[in-house]
Amino acid sequence: MFSYRHAFHAGNHADVLKHTVLIATLEHMLEKDAALTVVDTHAGAGLYRLDGDYAGTSGEAAEGILRLLASKKAPAAPTAPTTSAAPAPAAKSASKKAAPEAEAPLADAIARYLEVIHDFNPNGGARVYPGSPFIVQHLLRDHDKLKLFELHPTDGRTLSANIAQLEAGRQISVLNEDGFGSATKFLPPPSRRALVLMDPSYEMKTDYGRVLDFAAEALKRFATGTYAVWYPIIPRPEAHDLPRRLKTMATKSGKSWLHATLTVKSSKITKDAASGETQRPGLPASGMFLINPPYTLKPLLAAALPQLAERLGQDRNATFSLESGG
Repeated sequence: MFSYRHAFHAGNHADVLKHTVLIATLEHMLEKDAALTVVDTHAGAGLYRLDGDYAGTSGEAAEGILRLLASKKAPAAPTAPTTSAAPAPAAKSASKKAAPEAEAPLADAIARYLEVIHDFNPNGGARVYPGSPFIVQHLLRDHDKLKLFELHPTDGRTLSANIAQLEAGRQISVLNEDGFGSATKFLPPPSRRALVLMDPSYEMKTDYGRVLDFAAEALKRFATGTYAVWYPIIPRPEAHDLPRRLKTMATKSGKSWLHATLTVKSSKITKDAASGETQRPGLPASGMFLINPPYTLKPLLAAALPQLAERLGQDRNATFSLESGG
């Protein structure tokens, strides 16, 4: 149950997607003066060293935040999305000499994400990678609140120690509890404004059902809250059913929704020709599903997702999708 440690995966392509969406969502919600409560059901350790033993062992940040920081070349024509979006422009004739490629500006959502990462690394690079708790706290105002849940005993202790360094007082609460079991006690908050982030490890397939149960209960308690779900896109029926069932839930509740995915490589399992060993691709894709998303989020992601697919893509299967409803 407690074998998953996010430190091994910090800064990977899934974190890039999740935190790009999180920042864009949060900053819109902070435009209103009224206090905002943010609830993170699976907070992890909160802060990670990409040059440490955990992240260094997996090396996943090299294909995520580090690759994004290193990308200097302008993205090519957007990879064709799997849902409604403008088609990629036709390629120019090969017989014509190509003009020098001008560097395209980063999409606003990506640029803002990288600014936040830079705030934690003023000397450049990404030696320190902030998890969702530190990204949120970095952006919150003094009168906002942050509720962090982490059940893993080691990560819970590390989270508490990391948060203590902020000297944030009563603004942040760290609870060594099951977020799915008790986070709804903070809904609705006194200000009637909240963002709830759900990103369990999905180490157990029952996590998919628990996301749905928690989201359903949260919507009953606080119908106008904004709910964000991160999930891995892997060859498992539950992973493909989750966004469909969330969409059905939101639609039946009369709520707007947004669904964004980023694929960086093929999910096929192959065999090495020389050794005959089975090679598994690792996490090929992930998604973010939001209920009651800000109206500003879709255009921001429409500009950002093609660039993320281009800059983080590892093979010709790299793509993205973006759809919304309600």
